[in-house]
Formats: sequence, structure tokens, C-alpha cells
Amino acid sequence: MSSIESTQPTEYMLTTVDNPFNPFTRFDEWYEYDMRLGYNTLAFLGRIVRGSPDLSEPDQALAIQNAIDEIVSENVSGMWRKVSRESAKEFEAQAGIE
Repeated sequence: MSSIESTQPTEYMLTTVDNPFNPFTRFDEWYEYDMRLGYNTLAFLGRIVRGSPDLSEPDQALAIQNAIDEIVSENVSGMWRKVSRESAKEFEAQAGIE
């Protein structure tokens, strides 16, 4: 691993526990599944993010990560989960998606 890779923060995305697709690498399939089942995860996340066009790109990314953390911590229905690139790959493999 290069020193650049080791200093980059881990990127996370919000998904549902039943979506078998990796939102990092198979976004179109992930999105189609999400919309077909009526979750509309991106719109939900957009309603929770406390962002602004005036924020810098790093601050906007932090606002998105904070919203993901809030959704997952208040996860009353149990349907939301936070995934990293690595954990999404593992989940996709367990679901038998290649």
C-alpha cells in the first residue's frame, strides 16, 4: 500500500440490508434495486445531510458521512447499513453476486 492510499480516509455509502449490489462498483444495479423496492436511499440521504453549496468539497463529504452515521444510529427499522468499499465487496460475495 502506498503512503497516499494509507492516508486517505475510508469512503462509506448508505445502503439497505437486502440490496445485494455493491454501490461502489455496481451503482446502476444498486440504484435500480433500491428504486424498484421504493427505498429511494439517495433522496432520503439528501433530506438528512446538513450541507450547503458554500461548503468546501471536504466539508460536504463530511456532512454526507455525518448524515450516514445519523441514519444508521437511528435505524429504527433496521433496514439501513453503512458500507465501505471493502465491506460492500464482502457482502456482494456472500450474496453470490459476481
